[in-house]
Amino acid sequence: MIDTPKVGDRIRLIQMPEDPDPIPTGSLGTVCAIQPHHGWTQIEVDWDNGRRLMLSLPDDLVEILPPAPSDS
Repeated sequence: MIDTPKVGDRIRLIQMPEDPDPIPTGSLGTVCAIQPHHGWTQIEVDWDNGRRLMLSLPDDLVEILPPAPSDS
């Protein structure tokens, strides 16, 4: 089973095969909204390159990054 990112998660794009103007592979972003649908999930992402573009899971593939270490 593929893990679904949560709001606030940092992600890295692995592939976005169906978008005519995709975010470049390897781009980083922050999940800002999740909209579950029957059989798929729409993920809204604020990409570090300044774009905001939704993902459709499971068609698009992302890697959920581990949390950054805190400065304690």
